Amino acid sequence: MRVLLAGGAGFIGSHIADALLTRGDEVVAIDNLSTGRRSNLVHLYNNEMFALVEHDVCYPFPDHIALAEPFDAILNLASPASPSDFARIPLEILSVGSAGTRNLLDRAVADNAVFFLASTSEVYGDPLVHPQPETYWGNASSTGPRSCYDEAKRFSEALTMAYHRVHSLDIRIARIFNTYGERMRPSDGRVVNTFVEQALRGEPLTLHGEGNQTRSFSHVSDEVNGLIALLDSNVTEPVNIGNPAEFTMRQLAELVVALSKSTSAVISVPMPAEREGDPLQRCPDITKARDLLDWQPTVSLSDGLARMIEYFRNYEGF
Repeated sequence: MRVLLAGGAGFIGSHIADALLTRGDEVVAIDNLSTGRRSNLVHLYNNEMFALVEHDVCYPFPDHIALAEPFDAILNLASPASPSDFARIPLEILSVGSAGTRNLLDRAVADNAVFFLASTSEVYGDPLVHPQPETYWGNASSTGPRSCYDEAKRFSEALTMAYHRVHSLDIRIARIFNTYGERMRPSDGRVVNTFVEQALRGEPLTLHGEGNQTRSFSHVSDEVNGLIALLDSNVTEPVNIGNPAEFTMRQLAELVVALSKSTSAVISVPMPAEREGDPLQRCPDITKARDLLDWQPTVSLSDGLARMIEYFRNYEGF
């Protein structure tokens, strides 16, 4: 296929680019590099099947040779996704979830391409149902500190479904749960890279409260396999892509300390104001992914963290 990959310089996007190129697809990544990094793609620069266009998808597409021919698939992973981004650039996040998504949808209609939306478990908010199936409508605040991201993704889903109904556009919607691994940005506010960075620096690992909040962590290699399985399917309803193995934040911190052989302590600190509304629990029901995509994660948290810790040691200056 010929694929347009919005957000292709990001953490997950760059891994998707690798996977698509490996199987023989042509990939044009488009990214404004607000949170994506050229270093995530530098290994692809000499690949004749790859091109990077530096551009903000919230604005009309530029006149660029890589964008001239039609695409078979358009993947939208263009959105900042960390808590520090929510506080720093909330208007940009809302814009890319609305104007950016619509620009990409319009191009998909024009090209008669499959449109793939990378949505998020954040659409479930602070869930009252556990684990969360795709049929759950969520418990999300439209005014809290996280609302710029939660509501942008909820709107993106609504917009994508509207194009499916009005234009008969072939769509895929993936609800991505907590993903970690190589190429994450240090110090971006997400818990796994924060803990890894603190452990490698010998600093205390900081739990918010007692660390009883839970998350379900999927290594990026598993996540990408699930996302591509969805892309290749004919499923037009939202599908959870994540790992149903659930861990408390304290368990995660202690595992990072052990795997990194750090001397760091694990301490409790008050919940910062910008983390107001953080869900207390998050865990995907992946029945649909298992049944319809024949997919489930295979990388254990210990194995995935070991890979990520090694990456941070070698490439992030530790």
